[in-house]
Amino acid sequence: MENIENRWRRTFAFIWTGQLFSTLSSSMVSFAVIFWLSIETGSAEVLAFATIASLLPQLVLGLFTGVLVDRWNRKRTMIIADLYIALMTLVMAMIFYLGHGEVSVGILYLLLALRSIGSSFHMPALEASIPLLAPKDKLMKVAGVNNMIFSMSSIAAPAIAALFVANLNIVWVLLFDVFGAAIASSSLLFVKIPNPQKSIVLHKEAEEFRRFFRELGVALHEIRLRPGLMWMFIFTVFASLAMVPVSTLFPLMTLQHFAGDTYMMSVVEVAWGIGMLAGGGLMSLDRFNFNRVMLINAMYVILGVTFALSGFLPQGGYHYFVIFTFTGGIAGAIFWGAFSVVLQSSLDSAVLGRIFSIHNSLIMIPAMVSLMATGFIADSIGVTNAFIIAGFMLAAIGVISSLMPQIRSFAKSQ
Repeated sequence: MENIENRWRRTFAFIWTGQLFSTLSSSMVSFAVIFWLSIETGSAEVLAFATIASLLPQLVLGLFTGVLVDRWNRKRTMIIADLYIALMTLVMAMIFYLGHGEVSVGILYLLLALRSIGSSFHMPALEASIPLLAPKDKLMKVAGVNNMIFSMSSIAAPAIAALFVANLNIVWVLLFDVFGAAIASSSLLFVKIPNPQKSIVLHKEAEEFRRFFRELGVALHEIRLRPGLMWMFIFTVFASLAMVPVSTLFPLMTLQHFAGDTYMMSVVEVAWGIGMLAGGGLMSLDRFNFNRVMLINAMYVILGVTFALSGFLPQGGYHYFVIFTFTGGIAGAIFWGAFSVVLQSSLDSAVLGRIFSIHNSLIMIPAMVSLMATGFIADSIGVTNAFIIAGFMLAAIGVISSLMPQIRSFAKSQ
């Protein structure tokens, strides 16, 4: 434990360096594809299906990847996942290059889905490794820095992606992602990530059942032992019904409601990224020691208010939309960071890979259903109504969660 205490900063310096390049380049690809589809099709349904294509593999594979992550060498898993994502991005770049900047939407859906397979393994492996590398009292700081890295990428990525899409070729964005994955994989070579010590109970379970679903049952049992945490788990699944679709519609909101262009789309995404950077920065401060459960409930309400107010804005209210998006970015960073720390500090590290993959899969199911509904709503009755509905839903979840006795009781331990 003392060695971990002494070396955790140097270890995370390598990890954070690699993740910065990887996250930046991956975010550039995501924004470039979104901008390209928004300009080429102008359809909310096309954007929704593109997002579904990116999420579907994480839903299908998520339940299994957590079991595999807890069994496999986590460092090797992250390196292979990064290299696989780079390979899929390289294939996408070649298709765009051979098609002279044009590609069928169907093929793009397929490539986005294949690329997402790597993320299904990488993120659970990374999240599950953090408690093995950092002292427990530093988990909130680590979550804050992780959010800052993601936020810095969210700030730079849309601006760079918009520049390339508007003036050059999307191929260059895709090639930069290959470069970013190579740096991320190389940085992990300098890090030693220990494999977790299996508890006696978990070891007996694994020997007795030797099946994926039995091991998943062990992980879910850890959640059920804590009713307050179980309800928090459930509420984040319902919240994904609102958060995932609306974040996908930022570009269309800018294009259709505010009559914007590529530059204005990138400004909105940058505002969200700066907000997340600010939120991550707040979390990394030693003085930021609020109750994490109550903090999560407050962020639900703040996110809901920013979404709903954005939907009520007139067509000339673009600047207010940027401000609300910035505020939502702060709330989003604090929400996801605090929730990750709650899981990491409350559960056995031996089951965290399964827990994070189960959570990722569970939020994907309603998110994809909601994406299809939101795409229809946005194309049928207006994108602003999608923002208003999502906003009221998130605010309601925050209020209900804060009043639930099981969650209030669990909050006392946080």
